[in-house]
Amino acid sequence: MKAARLALAVALTGGGLAAGPAVADADHTARMQYILHCAGCHQADGHGAPDSGVPDMRGQLGHFLKLPEGRAFLVKVPGTSNSALSNREVTRLLNWMVRSFSAPTLPADFVPYTEVEVTALRSAPLDNVAGERAAIVTRLAGQGITIR
Repeated sequence: MKAARLALAVALTGGGLAAGPAVADADHTARMQYILHCAGCHQADGHGAPDSGVPDMRGQLGHFLKLPEGRAFLVKVPGTSNSALSNREVTRLLNWMVRSFSAPTLPADFVPYTEVEVTALRSAPLDNVAGERAAIVTRLAGQGITIR
């Protein structure tokens, strides 16, 4: 009974809401990392510069997560794999990006990236970025998904 009252007191005083501010802080940190490390090419809103070969990420990233090689691609691209960010920071940033720029296109069974997954994938960067992307886009087109 004493434990139940303590739990109720913690919840009523805001202790049960601790995840809210923590999530907001993580999102803020990820957004700042995006601005510092990615927005120079991909722009603050993710629209990129398609005429210069920098893809628009808006409404696109979630589709990549529908294929294992597409999911890996987002970690292995040079801007991610060669980033000065730690694997933990890259994990947080990628999860923020896919939700911020492409939430409606995420697969129904979306599982966020993990640090273990990012660490493994970053250790094997892509040799042929354009070719890998083209193969993924072709596979997605076969599923009726158009990537710009």
